[in-house]
Amino acid sequence: MKRQSDERSFKDPVCGMEVSHKTAVDQFLYQGKTYYFCAGSCREAFEAEPEKYLRHHRQHGMKPG
Repeated sequence: MKRQSDERSFKDPVCGMEVSHKTAVDQFLYQGKTYYFCAGSCREAFEAEPEKYLRHHRQHGMKPG
């Protein structure tokens, strides 16, 4: 039987990689939501142009602040 982890995963909004609180290299708070990233370069790209990576509807990988 497959063991389920209590660790929630999030999708890096820049590259799409699945990360968790433990595996995320960086995070960024934007408009009251925390986004998790696989690398500092993904966070930097998001921070420079967040709207480029966000859809205007509810998206997986976002969690209220």
